[in-house]
Amino acid sequence: MNLKKIAKLLILFLCGGTAYVLIELLFRGHSHPSMFLLGGTVFVEIGGLNELFKWDMSLILQGLIGSLIITVSELAAGLLLNLWLKLDVWDYSHMPLNFLGQICLPFSIAWIFVSIAAVIFDDFLRHWMFDEDYPHYKLFL
Repeated sequence: MNLKKIAKLLILFLCGGTAYVLIELLFRGHSHPSMFLLGGTVFVEIGGLNELFKWDMSLILQGLIGSLIITVSELAAGLLLNLWLKLDVWDYSHMPLNFLGQICLPFSIAWIFVSIAAVIFDDFLRHWMFDEDYPHYKLFL
């Protein structure tokens, strides 16, 4: 991997991490430094969907895959941060259809919409900052 690609991924990571912390501050009133790392990581992963599949994959499918990426990442982070290290960053135990209080169906559904926004944000950052293709989308298959 060349230095230019590493710098691009680092910039996207920083943008994604910052966006995620801002979303948490807006909706929860607080965040945790680990959420910057998690947000940046999943943002780069979700943004990579268009890089892997180009423009053939619909936004809805990208949102569903993004939700899966976030949910699995959230479970892994929750098991480490909340259950093992006892940092109590979040607790979904009061939410319906939760698993160990770390993930739950209502948030997994919300992540679909967050993922679609992340795809669009990533694509416009790539176009604006790195002169990549102008984004165009298919909503459905």
